[in-house]
Parts: sequence; C-alpha cells; structure tokens
Amino acid sequence: MNVIFKLKRPFIWLQRFRYRCGYGVHSPFAFNFITSVIYEKKPYAAYKDLLLEEKEMSHNMRRDWVHESIKLKRLLFRLVNFSLPNTIIDVGTLSSSALYLRAPKANANYSAFSDLSELSLEKDLPMDFLYLHNYNNPSFVEEAFHICVDRAHPQSVFVVQGIRYSAEMQSIWENIQADERTGISFDLYDLGILFFDKKKIKQHYLINF
Repeated sequence: MNVIFKLKRPFIWLQRFRYRCGYGVHSPFAFNFITSVIYEKKPYAAYKDLLLEEKEMSHNMRRDWVHESIKLKRLLFRLVNFSLPNTIIDVGTLSSSALYLRAPKANANYSAFSDLSELSLEKDLPMDFLYLHNYNNPSFVEEAFHICVDRAHPQSVFVVQGIRYSAEMQSIWENIQADERTGISFDLYDLGILFFDKKKIKQHYLINF
C-alpha cells in the first residue's frame, strides 16, 4: 500500500466525520443506500463461513494476490446483496474478495479478468456489477472503465477501488464522476461506487467509511 496514503487515512477520516450515517442527505435513495448498505451492521451468517473459506484458501494463495480488508470485503458482499446482479465482473489482480462477491447470489454469472484484451473480447457480457481493482496501475483502471461503461445499463453498479491511492487515480475517479454516462456516485475515500439510473438526479456523495 502507498505509505503516504496509509498515513493520511486517519486524518481524512476525521475531516470527513460529518459525512456519516446519511447526515444532510435528502435523496431517499441515497439515504437508504448509505444507512442500509454502507453502514449496515447486520451479522450475516455467511460472514463466518467466508472467513473459514478464506483460511482454507490462504495456504494456496499466490504471493501476488491482493490482501483486502475484511471491512471492504464485507461491503462488497452487501453491495452484491443489495443489487442482486445476474452478472458479476471482477477486473484486476486476483484476491479473496471473489468469495464475497459470489456468496450473496450463488447463481450469478461470475467472471474474472486480469487481462484487458480478454475483457475486450467478451463483448456480450452485461455489466450488472463491476468490481474494478488494480489501483497500482491507473492506466489499467482507466482503460477497463472505458471498455465496460458502454455496456452499463440503468441497474448497473460499478465499484472502483483505490480512488485516492495516488494523484493519478484521483484524477481518473473525478473524470469517471464527470462522465455523462455515469449517474449518482459515492466517494468512500478508499472506494468509489457508481450508479447509472438516469431517472435519478446525478449527485456526488462524500461518505466517511
């Protein structure tokens, strides 16, 4: 992890303290999403099972696999549980987060890509839920977004990890937010969440997560 990014995190959390629990949010959709998904505290039974699966996987995990926080992986679980996608697209370096993406909807079509040429060839794959996580390679993130965004539909959810990891990633995230094809966005500092329903007024929400 970027050392500066890691050291700044506690100070950023304090700066964003007022952006917690939906305070000041007037949109019913955004308020419900913040309180019932991002901050949901429900102790899903699947969490324990997933931890056991992770421990079993840890012996076989390659050294180049990304190790993500439990907090992040459980949020991914809740996001899939909220959106109930038929297709889940996992783009980036392999990680145990795949378990959390697949668990809420076992019958969803899950596909993982670490190669953009392979992703480009799968033109018929609908982008119901996209998890884009290769923030160490901003150009990869940018290109992957442009490959996927034209396949998005009003019910699509895109999740981008590491949006504040570097100045380049922050610039890419700001361009994604400004893209006319995207709708409501949620900036959790470490993670960006995008919706595409044009019937809802496009707004950008800062969340202290």
